[in-house]
Amino acid sequence: MATIKWAIMGTGTIAKSFAQGLGQLSDAELYAVGSRSLQHAEQFGEHFPAQKYYGSYEALVSDPDVDVVYIATPNSAHKDNILLCLNHGKSVLCEKPFTLNRHETAEVIRVAREKNLFLMEGMWTRFFPVYRQVREWLDADTIGPVRMVSADFGFRREGPAEDRKVGLHRGGGALMDVGVYPISFASWVFQQVPSTITGVASLYETGVDDLSAMTLLYPDGQVAVLSCSINTPTQKEARIIGNKGTIVIPEFSKATSATLAVIGEAPITVTSPLEGNGYNYQAAAVMACLRAGKTECELMPLDESQAIMAQMDELRRQWGVVFPGENKQ
Repeated sequence: MATIKWAIMGTGTIAKSFAQGLGQLSDAELYAVGSRSLQHAEQFGEHFPAQKYYGSYEALVSDPDVDVVYIATPNSAHKDNILLCLNHGKSVLCEKPFTLNRHETAEVIRVAREKNLFLMEGMWTRFFPVYRQVREWLDADTIGPVRMVSADFGFRREGPAEDRKVGLHRGGGALMDVGVYPISFASWVFQQVPSTITGVASLYETGVDDLSAMTLLYPDGQVAVLSCSINTPTQKEARIIGNKGTIVIPEFSKATSATLAVIGEAPITVTSPLEGNGYNYQAAAVMACLRAGKTECELMPLDESQAIMAQMDELRRQWGVVFPGENKQ
């Protein structure tokens, strides 16, 4: 696999960002683009040229030369799109959130494992270079036992609300759109599942959360305090607090630096600028897994994606946010 041929399913903003990221990798090729109309696929190619353009997802996954598919469709379509790819023998990187709920996630994981195919949730932030340094600090117990994590991700919407972000039928809402980032960050730090989950939410007129906050309590007494919004700007900062010091990551969702402050010592700031737009790092990790014959990535394992989705399910249960068809699962 000298050059790995990627296909992108979907042609929205995230798809364009991923295509831009692929352009940073000399051993990756944007081979095919698929949309629900050929016109949209070809329009995508005006900015990000590919060899093939398809007007249906079925045609895309039927191409025998596609090595791996990046799914950039609305949240509500993720499960069906993943299964379509897997049932056609394609490896998959699916944009977060993985699916709508833990039942859908369990189904796609089961099929991937049965077919021995690579599958990963696209939590691109985990692959930024600065996080390697943060993990080294944590593993070395530099700030002592971690007691608390705080993280927020909120932005201010411009113009009319996008259906894919606020539509209940699209799996929208702050939790699904951006809340998954702080939850996944806390999971990455603590590397375990919380024992108690509590949250509050301000609901939008469509029935999804517009602004929400959550507290996660872990078995050894650690706490994560997290928040998210799709109409309120926040600092997007993450803090990891131990009994000997703190690690601060400004704009953690697109991190380029981290500051270590140990009590009694001068703070140390490490800076690792992103090459490209950052999407290239997770793409490179996927390609390394494919070349090694792996069906999962150690930095974003499937069981962890399943656990994160279960936490989000519990929060939505507390808020009364139910996506269409969920009561039948």
